[in-house]
Amino acid sequence: MLRAASSSEPTSDEMVRVCGGCDMREDRDDRLRARPACLPWHADVAYRTAGPVAALMLVAVVFLAGCGSSSPRFRSSDRGDDESRFVGKIKEEEAREDDKKVDLTRLQKELTSRPKPSSVYKNVTPAAVDRDKVLLDIVSYLGVPYVFGGGDKSGMDCSGFTSAVYANALRTRLPRSTTDQYRAGAAVPKEDLQFGDLVFFNTTGSPPSHVGIYVEDDLFAHASVSYGVTISSLESTYFKKRFIGARRIVSQDDAGN
Repeated sequence: MLRAASSSEPTSDEMVRVCGGCDMREDRDDRLRARPACLPWHADVAYRTAGPVAALMLVAVVFLAGCGSSSPRFRSSDRGDDESRFVGKIKEEEAREDDKKVDLTRLQKELTSRPKPSSVYKNVTPAAVDRDKVLLDIVSYLGVPYVFGGGDKSGMDCSGFTSAVYANALRTRLPRSTTDQYRAGAAVPKEDLQFGDLVFFNTTGSPPSHVGIYVEDDLFAHASVSYGVTISSLESTYFKKRFIGARRIVSQDDAGN
């Protein structure tokens, strides 16, 4: 059973506001931010949790509330963490400023053994984190293309990637959006980063807009607009100047839970 990072499982009356393809609520009064493609998800969850009548009622509520791209109030384009609106800008800036490229072929071999701690970052893995399991999951996603709203190997966005790894390897349910993930767990100084911490960036001018999973020695895994799921360096000019913070979801205190 998945352990929630910051909230309990949503109740049936919340399902219309909590969608893996749209956006987790930003607060208790979050507006609907759904898309037509997400309607089957809403209906399926309602059917499984409250029965067919509830599913039909929920579908009606979704449409009446404006759960579609034709309603300006609920368009996904007004999300601050929607990198898909800035693809050209992000790709141009990353190509120009990502000056510490990571050799993924070499790295995959090196990650099987613990490297010596660097002078800047501590290579610490919390007792509650299965390092090998997390790494295997991350490696299995390398090369998956970036797709806004995606969360599987056919395509995923940054928060979809972090959510998938945490669910599969750490049995922890993260909020779906980058914004909500930035509110989960506890803040961590950059110099105290540990394996598995979430790292956040401002790539769009409306932070937080990008998230990844810290690995070790300045490296983090993420779903990049430019390269799909990959591993990058926090010390590259592009990411260093856009880093805004980190959050620890799983700590030493979680060991044995």
